[in-house]
Amino acid sequence: MKLLYITQRANEEGGVQRVLAVKTNYLIERFDYQISIITQNEGNENLFFEFNKRIEFYDISLKSNKVFNLFHYKKRLQEYIKRIQPDCIVVCDFALKSFSIPLLINTKIPIVFEAHGSRFNEYRNGFFLGFMSKFKYKYRNYCASKFMTFVALSEESLSEWSVTDSVVISNPLWMETKSFSDLKAKKIIAIARHSYEKGIDRLLQIWELVAKKYPDWSLEIYGKENEALGLRNLAKKLKIEKSVMFFDPVESIQEKYTEASILVMTSRNEALPMVLIEAMACGLPCVAYDCPVGPKAIIQDDKNGFLVEEGNQDSYVEKLSLLIEDELLRRKMSDEAKKSIEKYNLKHIMDQWKILFDSIVKA
Repeated sequence: MKLLYITQRANEEGGVQRVLAVKTNYLIERFDYQISIITQNEGNENLFFEFNKRIEFYDISLKSNKVFNLFHYKKRLQEYIKRIQPDCIVVCDFALKSFSIPLLINTKIPIVFEAHGSRFNEYRNGFFLGFMSKFKYKYRNYCASKFMTFVALSEESLSEWSVTDSVVISNPLWMETKSFSDLKAKKIIAIARHSYEKGIDRLLQIWELVAKKYPDWSLEIYGKENEALGLRNLAKKLKIEKSVMFFDPVESIQEKYTEASILVMTSRNEALPMVLIEAMACGLPCVAYDCPVGPKAIIQDDKNGFLVEEGNQDSYVEKLSLLIEDELLRRKMSDEAKKSIEKYNLKHIMDQWKILFDSIVKA
């Protein structure tokens, strides 16, 4: 079977890129699929994760105004699709033009959409920005119904969309866990790129309160930095720069999980965060805001971690403090965490994808 994946960038360090590498590698190595990937603006150069050498990469340069870019994107997509002649196209990109692909391309090839994000992921204060966000929400929802199949990562994610031809397939756990955290280190870890939706600014405000109570504990944040957000300056302003450390992304993140005792997440929206699944596989109890739409699908509140009311900073500090103070509670939640991620077994998830592709191509 020949599959064509369409995404913005395959060369970043995020969960979408890791999952794309894991899935495409598996499909090639286990099922002997032929895989092509189309990216944008050199999005296939200097790959962070390891992609199978048999994958054929193509790239579309979009460096003009939005109108020209859209027409150029449509033209180049049609050219590549004609050249590749895939049996199925999979879109895993949340940009508006990617939602528009069923409207842009005249083809009988089935097109599948993977929803790696919340439909409501761009809310900003202000009338104009709020209006534009509402327009995007409605447009995305309209376009979502035009794909042959819409794939959501959880039931909660699927509930955001008005689609009929849909299926839920979770992200797979990519790593084989051979070692676990002993939960003794006075260290908390967060894995998130520096962006508004990941809410690191909220985490630093929480840590200001936690660090005063537990000065011997530290917070490590791994993720691609964005100087425009000024997170390092915020840490200095809050006077927590000595207990907060910022690190670049690392491919061998499993080692970092096992060196910590708790994982924290303060995102404003998520899809199905691989970070939570990975951390739990390494035995870490997790604390996250109940943001749309991913954490709720993974964290069972007060069992394998804490799911905190969205935006309730006081409650977040309280739950995190409980885990810091109580090693027995950490161990109890750690045991539950390791059990709860069994359903994300790689083979189990990829068998679901094969069943879906077989049904679509034979339809």
